[in-house]
Amino acid sequence: MLLRQLEYLVALARERHFARAADACHVSQPSLSAAIRKLEHELGAPIVRRGRRFEGLTPEGERVLLWAHRILAECDGLRQDLSTMRSSLSGVLRVGTIPTSLTAATLLTTPFCERHPHARVTLESLPSREITRRLAEYELDIALTYVDDEELGAVRTYPLYEERYLLLTPRDGELAGRERVRWAEVATVPLCLLGQQMRNRRILDGLFAEAGASVVPAIETDTVSGLYAHVASRRWSSVISHAWLHMFGVPPGMRVVPLENPAQPPQIGLVMADRGPEPILARALLEVTPRVDVRGVLERVLAGFLAPAR
Repeated sequence: MLLRQLEYLVALARERHFARAADACHVSQPSLSAAIRKLEHELGAPIVRRGRRFEGLTPEGERVLLWAHRILAECDGLRQDLSTMRSSLSGVLRVGTIPTSLTAATLLTTPFCERHPHARVTLESLPSREITRRLAEYELDIALTYVDDEELGAVRTYPLYEERYLLLTPRDGELAGRERVRWAEVATVPLCLLGQQMRNRRILDGLFAEAGASVVPAIETDTVSGLYAHVASRRWSSVISHAWLHMFGVPPGMRVVPLENPAQPPQIGLVMADRGPEPILARALLEVTPRVDVRGVLERVLAGFLAPAR
């Protein structure tokens, strides 16, 4: 059994198409198909359900896929371990982040790359449920997400900051002159919010419901940048996380007003699958984190935007 065969199987399961999997592995389709058939012969079990096209994996194939993820992750760990013996950490750190925390990710990835110039980072913006799946299946080394998410499963959590919510509204809006606004009041203004498929929006809906209100946004989007693009027209308001100010700030003609803080603000942090061996590059990122003070950086950015209104 060759590692390359396992890499082909992982690519096929991901792409769900023989030709696309072959392209991803930079081989011909016949070569990929032959390698997987050879793997089936060596294991003595069918792996792929075949028809005129790829139809999925057999139950045995699903089990082999799980082991393939483990074995490939172990090999990556071995390479990283050897790189530390050469006093120069190298390899690729695979990081997933929920879209609403993407703006804070640079606070960690930049110092990581400065400390380990021979290492690289791949950063993917993913839904929280996809992060959970990819951590479990060895497709991510570490992730930035809600650490209090009950769906995370068996993970180690490292909290970084609590989300603080703000009303981003036109300067001439009816709530712009307030020092603090209530959730029920925000529900009465024209809003642009993230879509309900996103955890951030589900959290906001829960906070509105606790205040006895519900919202029907005029605009829904699945990206923070899309939200800002609409709000910048000064036709809509939005509820934003204070972490977004780090990258996007406050558009001209708008201002931010603090919202009532929930009793237990959602926590954002790093999460890693609770298993061994621990990915060396993920541990290296965790070692950089205490020097950054993410919470403090974001609080200072927020204070800078609130200061003119005082």
